[in-house]
Amino acid sequence: MDLHLVDGTYELFRSYYGAPPATGRDGMEIGGTLGVARTLLALVTREKATHVAVAFDTVIESFRNRLFDGYKTGDGIEAALKDQFPLVERMAEALGFSVLRMIDFEADDALATLAATHRDAVERVWICSPDKDLGQCVRGDRVVLRDRRRDLTFDEAGIETKFGVKPSSIPDYLALVGDAADGIPGVPKWGEKGAGAVLSVYSKLEAIPHDPASWSMKVRGASALSESLRARWDDALLYRKLATLREDVPDLPSLEAMAWQGADRDKLAALLEELGDGDSLMSRVHRFR
Repeated sequence: MDLHLVDGTYELFRSYYGAPPATGRDGMEIGGTLGVARTLLALVTREKATHVAVAFDTVIESFRNRLFDGYKTGDGIEAALKDQFPLVERMAEALGFSVLRMIDFEADDALATLAATHRDAVERVWICSPDKDLGQCVRGDRVVLRDRRRDLTFDEAGIETKFGVKPSSIPDYLALVGDAADGIPGVPKWGEKGAGAVLSVYSKLEAIPHDPASWSMKVRGASALSESLRARWDDALLYRKLATLREDVPDLPSLEAMAWQGADRDKLAALLEELGDGDSLMSRVHRFR
């Protein structure tokens, strides 16, 4: 038995910008929501997923915004996309999936918590998202990161090949290089190559020697990198905290509760009637509870 953990917020963004637009009965844009519905159904049909949870950032802001003013917010999100946030949650629930609505925590925190909680109880945990920060959750080939759009899967060796560091060093890596998607600026002068080379040896920020002459690897501009890190040390620690996913999100479903039993026929029919979608999506559902 495998467990599939889906980053629903990412899927909505992906579908909104990649799927054909569609208009609901009231004129509201619903193409992103329908796109998410199709990809979730593909997960249980083509990919034969049996246990699935879908996490959403019900609000974009989280506890991290209280730690750092520059952290990502919902500002700038197109209204036609933002208006679909509550709709896509209702759709995923009507399709019978375990839906995680995150308010103070982020969707990625929920995925990280579920992966840590259940990784020893299943054959494999598939974290369905391309987000870099979720790479820290990867463990051997038991917890893997799955980019469904590009058909790529990263186990622990794959994470190390991609970033140059082990999964446990991903928060330190993002603290140095930054993560534009989350509003983490990173430390000036540090790039992916330098951060990967240094952290591949020292793993954690605290383990990096103050004197670059003692670094056991050659890195271009080592003196400038070291100086920048020391000058922005407190910032680097804060950025790492922002990039570190929580594994203590409360009130998440049990493994049994994440078993997909099929769509809720009545709930789905009522939602599709409300949207004016007719039978097009209903015909894609192969199982009803």
